[in-house]
Amino acid sequence: MQNDILSDALSNIMNSQAKGKKSIRIKPASMLLKKVLSILNENGYIGEVKVEEDSRGNKFEVQLIGTINKCGAIKPRFPAKKDGFEKFEKIFLPARNFGIIIVSTQQGIMTHESAKNKGIGGKLLAYCY
Repeated sequence: MQNDILSDALSNIMNSQAKGKKSIRIKPASMLLKKVLSILNENGYIGEVKVEEDSRGNKFEVQLIGTINKCGAIKPRFPAKKDGFEKFEKIFLPARNFGIIIVSTQQGIMTHESAKNKGIGGKLLAYCY
């Protein structure tokens, strides 16, 4: 039984990329995972993401392009104020302006840079660089 779908998916992506695989299937699918994968795709960390539908639940087919150094879920999901992202960048990212932190805000799921530009805070979900 899986407790955290996001954490399992990100660790599967890291393990598959370390083995040199070109694609991976992630099951089960969720809306949160779909949005996180689309953000990773937009920022150039993974390739195309396809949804495969079947009778037992949906799956994601993710193309790996080998640009991820490390990614993972942030647990517990720390709250960050609109001007408090700097502290978490130092903790989770290796250098300034290198990598992204994915944040759940009232306006949806986005990167920490987008949240800073909009002047909103939220809960930290994952990081990738």
